[in-house]
Amino acid sequence: MSFFTTSAPITITCHKRLAPYLEQEVKNLGFVIEEAFVTGVRIKGTINDCIKLNLNLYCASQVLYSLGSFTASHPDDVYNYVLNVNWEDILENEGYFSVTSNVQNPTINNSMFANLRVKDAIVDRFREQKGTRPSTGSDLTGAVVHLFWKNEHAELFMDTSGDSLARHGYRKIPGRAPMLEALASATILASRWDRASAFINPMCGSGTLAIEAALIATNSRPGLFRNNYAFMHIQGFDEEIYFAEQDLLDEQIIEVPGLRIIATDYSNVAIANAKKNAIAAGVADLIEFAVCDFADTEVPAENKGVFFINPEYGDRLGNLDELEDTYARIGDFMKKKCGGYFGYVFTGNLELAKKIGLKAKRRIEFYTSTIDCRLLEYELYEGTRREMAKENGLA
Repeated sequence: MSFFTTSAPITITCHKRLAPYLEQEVKNLGFVIEEAFVTGVRIKGTINDCIKLNLNLYCASQVLYSLGSFTASHPDDVYNYVLNVNWEDILENEGYFSVTSNVQNPTINNSMFANLRVKDAIVDRFREQKGTRPSTGSDLTGAVVHLFWKNEHAELFMDTSGDSLARHGYRKIPGRAPMLEALASATILASRWDRASAFINPMCGSGTLAIEAALIATNSRPGLFRNNYAFMHIQGFDEEIYFAEQDLLDEQIIEVPGLRIIATDYSNVAIANAKKNAIAAGVADLIEFAVCDFADTEVPAENKGVFFINPEYGDRLGNLDELEDTYARIGDFMKKKCGGYFGYVFTGNLELAKKIGLKAKRRIEFYTSTIDCRLLEYELYEGTRREMAKENGLA
């Protein structure tokens, strides 16, 4: 039996509040969602399907292929279940594997102990069946076994991803308090941007939002920037299938005539780093970078799209008194310069957001790290509402 062609439950995880955008991505790839939850979705498929998922998803963290569920009230129950898995048919005899876990069980006060029981069972199985054993360690550079254990429910997985997919791999210089790439993608997917009109990103920092916008607009997938996944270290891996999926990534890239993505920052260093990250992502020619105060950012009068800003919000960066003035200036800028656009402000400080002085049409919930955040959407009218009503014969 080859795990690469055998169908089983697949759990695709993501950071909290990204699940609706991950769910739509998975559906767009042709998969049927069997269950959606706060931090992911569940489907059925093969590890060959996991290859496609790993290479294509913007919002995911891990793609987990189930080896089976079981009841466990004690670490010995975990050990005994893992010991009876045919690891000699899954892992390379002289390979390398790691163990990760998500454990909430009263018998465990350190998840490393659960990891150790899983590792011991795999090693003991190899010694029993082969007389030798693979190497193990904490670096996620080889095969990865994942244990989920909550109360008495446990499930064992092959983590086909390894390092988190939420980091897309192009960002070499992260800058100060950078936005996670998967979060940046999700906020863009949550917006009303049509992927062809202007995308204006002041305070761009290391360029993550502008780069993700360019990638999404051109259908350039995260798999373009990575060449090692955990599925490559499972017995039966066929590199031809992987190369075929990689070829599809190149084939599905599209050109967007007239696309303008403008990214600015007052810091020369930030813009220099953002340019380097954009070069690594292959989208430097699609982004117009400039060093300036955000209020001096060009806002094209044609092909109006979205104004998207991620200002400091005082938790990790920024002086609150200065930030109150900054948020007020953002509101003034949107009112005076961004008519006809949709405005988006991503912030973790709703008190500061009140200084914008505009009523948000939508308040979309996100997290960054452990900070409760909102993506605030503003519909920015050209002229006043009264003028628009007159034009439409409503006043």
